[in-house]
Amino acid sequence: MYNTINKKSPLIAREGWKFILFFISLSLLSLFLKTSIPSILFFLLAVAIAGFFRDPRRITPQEKGAIIAPADGKIILMEQDKDNKISLAIFLSPLDVHINRSPISGKIKKIKYSKGNFIAAYKEDSSEINEKNTIEIETDSGDNLSVTQIAGFIARRIVCWKKEGDYIEKGERFGLIQFGSRTDLIIPTGYQPCVSLGDRVRGGETIVAKSISISS
Repeated sequence: MYNTINKKSPLIAREGWKFILFFISLSLLSLFLKTSIPSILFFLLAVAIAGFFRDPRRITPQEKGAIIAPADGKIILMEQDKDNKISLAIFLSPLDVHINRSPISGKIKKIKYSKGNFIAAYKEDSSEINEKNTIEIETDSGDNLSVTQIAGFIARRIVCWKKEGDYIEKGERFGLIQFGSRTDLIIPTGYQPCVSLGDRVRGGETIVAKSISISS
C-alpha cells in the first residue's frame, strides 16, 4: 500500500523562487545590456538554485509499523543506546533534495528551535552545537519519535511549515533546510533498523526501521 499524498506537491519549493527570479532578472538585464557572459552565468545560477530547491514527488510505502527516511542523503551516524533507541543522522549534500518529510503518521507534540553555530554538518558534534529545529511526533500507536533539522556550514536557514498540535501524515512534507545540511532521527524502543551506516536513503520512500512486534 502506498501513500499518494505528495502528488500535488510543487516541483520547486516556494522558498526557492525568490532566488530563481532574482538571478533570471539579472540574466535578462545583462542580456539587455549586451553582456552575454554575465547573462549566461546568472542563468546557470538560476538553474542551479532550481535544482537545490527541487521538490520531487514521492510515493510513500504505508506498510504498518514502518518508519520512513525524513530526508535524502547518506547515513553518517547510526547508534543504539542502552534503552534500544536508534539514532540516525542523514547528511544532505548541496546536490541532494532538501525537502524534509515525516517519517511516520501522528500528532506533533512539540517543536523546539535552538540557535547555534554553523560548523560542517558531517561532524558528529554538529547535532549539539549547530542551529537546529526538533519536531516531536506522537505516533498513532502511542510511540514518541523525533526529527531534527540541523543547519550546516552552507545551510543558513531552517524552514518548518508545521506547528504544534498539527496531525501529519507519513511522507508529508514538513519543511526544508536551505542548501543541504543534516537531518537526525531518533526512533523509539521496539523497532529494528532496515538500513546500515553509509547507505543512501530517499526522503519519503526508504524504510529505515520496522516495528519488531509487527515484523516478527
